[in-house]
Amino acid sequence: MAEQNYQQRKVDVESAAELSKELKRKKRMKLFAYAAAFAIFQTIVILVFSLTVMRIKNPKFRVRSITVEDLSHTSAPNSPSFNMKFNAEVAVKNTNFGHFKFDNTTISFDYGGVQVGEAFVAKGRAKARSTKKMNVTVELNSNNILDNSNLGADISSGLLTLTSRSKLSGKVHLMKLIKKKKSAEMSCTMTVNLVSRAIQDMKCQ
Repeated sequence: MAEQNYQQRKVDVESAAELSKELKRKKRMKLFAYAAAFAIFQTIVILVFSLTVMRIKNPKFRVRSITVEDLSHTSAPNSPSFNMKFNAEVAVKNTNFGHFKFDNTTISFDYGGVQVGEAFVAKGRAKARSTKKMNVTVELNSNNILDNSNLGADISSGLLTLTSRSKLSGKVHLMKLIKKKKSAEMSCTMTVNLVSRAIQDMKCQ
């Protein structure tokens, strides 16, 4: 009888030991599963962070609108000419998660590839994921245009096509740790209606 009880206790102890081992094994498996899941989650977070927040793009620099404040012109065959004064609203669109700090620059206004006016843009800062708007004034004239150009015909038609071009250079500041040089280039075309004294068909790339 005593021998039987001893054997039973021995079996119970061994069963308890096996059960304990099994429980520990399952606990380790759960810990490994949790660790793997956390590592995968962390990898996904880092990947998304790298593809969104850390992906630094060039800002966009555009002319948003132009008001013609003053305009005079003549289509005389021997000396066609124009003088204008614009008030232009320009914008720097920054889609990055860090602010864009840019330097002074100028915007060149051209007619037929010849510069007829220039606007000054002061240095500034476009906040993260926002658009900074600025107003600039520019005076334009035809003094540098050659006599053999199409200026007279264009003035007679009542429509003058102008282009504006510029390059805005600066740095994108991300989390006060990363500074990356970026630039924004402007290339716009517009038509000045000499009759209505207004800008029409303005397109920017």
